[in-house]
Amino acid sequence: MELVCPAGSMPALKAAVDNGADAVYLGFRDGTNARNFPGLNFDLDEAHRAVNYAHQRGARVFLAINTYPRPSQWQKWCRAVDQAATLGIDALILADPGLMDYTAQTYPDLRLHLSVQGSATSHEAIDFYVRHFGVRRVVLPRVLSLTQVQNIMKRVNTEVEVFGFGSLCVMVEGRCMLSSYVTGESPNSSGVCSPAKHVKWEESASGRRSRLNGVLIDIYAPDESAGYPTLCKGRFDVGGNVYYAMEEPTSLNVLDILPELYRAGVAAIKVEGRQRSPAYVAQVTRTLREAIDACTAAPETFAPEVRLVTQLDNVAEGRCHTLGAYSRPWQ
Repeated sequence: MELVCPAGSMPALKAAVDNGADAVYLGFRDGTNARNFPGLNFDLDEAHRAVNYAHQRGARVFLAINTYPRPSQWQKWCRAVDQAATLGIDALILADPGLMDYTAQTYPDLRLHLSVQGSATSHEAIDFYVRHFGVRRVVLPRVLSLTQVQNIMKRVNTEVEVFGFGSLCVMVEGRCMLSSYVTGESPNSSGVCSPAKHVKWEESASGRRSRLNGVLIDIYAPDESAGYPTLCKGRFDVGGNVYYAMEEPTSLNVLDILPELYRAGVAAIKVEGRQRSPAYVAQVTRTLREAIDACTAAPETFAPEVRLVTQLDNVAEGRCHTLGAYSRPWQ
């Protein structure tokens, strides 16, 4: 199984490559990718340097243009594809069918991956992209159970990549409306939920408050770690009780089911976190590299060491982990 790691910056890319990533994924510094945060991503010159650094060390580079262009933005998204084609990248990660058609017609030799933002959750949907656009790999959304993933693997004629570690999303990727409800900016077209310009922090003696476009997301005690404010992970007053009404901060971690994913034929394990620090990328890459290598060598006897689980929990949201939707025995 290939280990695919996030590269939100050049230091993060180097951290991933130097610690054993088989591939890294990155985006341009605009709304054409789904991690459009200030200070992240690459301009064209930086992307060239990133590709050279990775290729010189045997790692592949995938570039994400995985948001949905509005009609008035179509040419901008096409130009991003044109620029990507000049970089010598190993694959382009797309979500919009129109953009896939443009890419397949204009650059037939450019390898295409279907982004998780495409929300393809059935073998019929995956087959559509394979037949019409020649998609070589699909990234499955984090809403499928392990059994559903295994069943899809038996019926598709393309590589499958699954998320193995990182922040979870309570919504089906590519279909979240929560952020646009509060900010007026859709993450599916602007590239980010909770745009930084709408985020406000308020400090007081009683603690820290986070707001998104004026909406109170959370109140943190003075000694409590504060997370980036997103609506789905806020604490709200519901019926007189204040709690995480939609999703408690935690991280996905598939160490417990690595052998099952390996035996199913999963092509790659993906790490979420282009918005995270190089230190995070280095630790997660190093740990998963060791785990995947051990699983590949002996899948029948593999069991995650406590040491490896602890290393990942130390950088997880909420300092804890879950199997998320993978652990749904009724599906």
